[in-house]
Amino acid sequence: MALILAWGAANALAAKQATTTIPIVFVGVANPIGRGLVPNLARPGGNLTGIASEGHPEGGAGLTAKQLELLKEAVPTISRVAVLFGQVGVPTSGASEQAREHAASVLGLTLRLFYVQRSEDFTARVFPAIIADAPAIDALYARGGVTFEARRQLADFALQHRLPMMGSVREHAEAGSLLAYGASQAAMSRRAAHYVDKILKGTRPADLPVEQPTQFELIINLKTAQALGLTLPPSVLFQATEVIR
Repeated sequence: MALILAWGAANALAAKQATTTIPIVFVGVANPIGRGLVPNLARPGGNLTGIASEGHPEGGAGLTAKQLELLKEAVPTISRVAVLFGQVGVPTSGASEQAREHAASVLGLTLRLFYVQRSEDFTARVFPAIIADAPAIDALYARGGVTFEARRQLADFALQHRLPMMGSVREHAEAGSLLAYGASQAAMSRRAAHYVDKILKGTRPADLPVEQPTQFELIINLKTAQALGLTLPPSVLFQATEVIR
C-alpha cells in the first residue's frame, strides 16, 4: 500500500494506530494536534499530514463566532441555543471556551452544551433533554463528528420542533438544516489530492505542513425556512454560497 487517505478524525486515528510507515493524508480533522495526530502543524513529523477542518481567517474561535452570528442574524428572536458537539475526548482549551462564550454574550445568546459519542445518544439523551427544556431552547447548533452521521435525524427533529438549526458542513443544510457554514469540503478534497500527488512523487509527509482551510461556504435551505415560517433577511441571503429551494 503506497498511501492512506483518511477523511475525518475517526478514520485518521485508526490509520495512525495501524501504521507508522505508510504515508497518511487526513482531511477534515478538527484539532489534529489535540487529537494526537501531529505534534505541530508547520512540522508534522512522522507519517501523517493533511488538511484540518476548522481553520478560519480569524482563527478557530472566529469560525464559531461566525456560525453563531449567522444563526442570530437569520433568526434574530433566538436567545438560547443547544450546541451539539459530535466529538468527545479532545482537549478544549480555556481560550476556545472563553471565545465561544464571549461570542454568545455579544450576540445575546445563552448556550447549553451537549457532548455526543454515538448517534444513538441523540434519541436516548439529547432530544429528551431539549424537549424537557422547551420552550427555553429555541435553536440548535451542530458541530462535527456524529452530527454529520445523524444529520437527517437532527434536521427532522429540528423541523418537528420548529427549531432553526446551524450546521457546520453543507450536508447539514442538504439534509434539512436551515443553515450550514463551514469550510468547503470540495476545496479540502482538492488540496488533499495535491498532497497525495506530492507524496506519491517522493515528498515525505513530515515535510508537508498541515494546512487549514481558506474557503468557506454558507448554504441556506429555503425549503426549511418556509416550513419554519421564517423570512430570512436579505443580509443573510446575500452572503449565501448556495441556496436550496
